[in-house]
Formats: sequence, structure tokens, C-alpha cells
Amino acid sequence: MKIITNALTDRGSKYAVSGGPVASLEEAKAFVKTLCRNKKFAKATHNTWAVLLPDAPVKNDDGEAGAGIVILRMLEREGLEGHIIVVTRWFGGTHLGGDRFRRVQDAVRLYLDAL
Repeated sequence: MKIITNALTDRGSKYAVSGGPVASLEEAKAFVKTLCRNKKFAKATHNTWAVLLPDAPVKNDDGEAGAGIVILRMLEREGLEGHIIVVTRWFGGTHLGGDRFRRVQDAVRLYLDAL
């Protein structure tokens, strides 16, 4: 499991990004569950994730509507299969509007560049 804490901030919201290899939906859910054993991640506002699996892509917005598809599209562009990426956000009190999707993209790009 690779975790980049304090990946970026925007108007008080803080982001982290993590990921690792998974081979199934069950492994993806177990990855997120393991991540959330860390109290910091368990208390996050959103743990949005996506993974390209052989049978079908899977995403979970975790209340951040539309963020999972942003991650999924970036995974598709990279052709990165069997690797989950989780973007974690701690809400900072100011709504980001559409900028929240740019921050998700920025976090995923940070992760992909670190691979």
C-alpha cells in the first residue's frame, strides 16, 4: 500500500492519495477497509476510489458525487489494470464546486507520477 499524505490542499480541504494492486472487488473493498483502520482516514469526509478489473471497472464516490469516474477515466487512460487508487478528502469548510474534480485529478496524477 502506497500512501501520499498531505498530497495537496485547497481552501481548507486536505487531500491524500493511496493505492496498490488488487485482483478483485473483494480485494478492493479490503484495501479501503485496511486504509480506514488508520483513524485519520476513517474520519475523512470522503474516501473515493476506483479500479480497473478484468471483468469490469469498479468505482465508489463515497459521497463525493462524480469523483469515482474521474479516477476511473484516468486509470483507463493510463491502462493501469488491477491497481486501486483512493483519493481521500477532509472537507475544510468551503465548497469547492467543480474545482473538487481538478483536485481529484491532481491527486491521482501525483500518485501515478510516483509509481
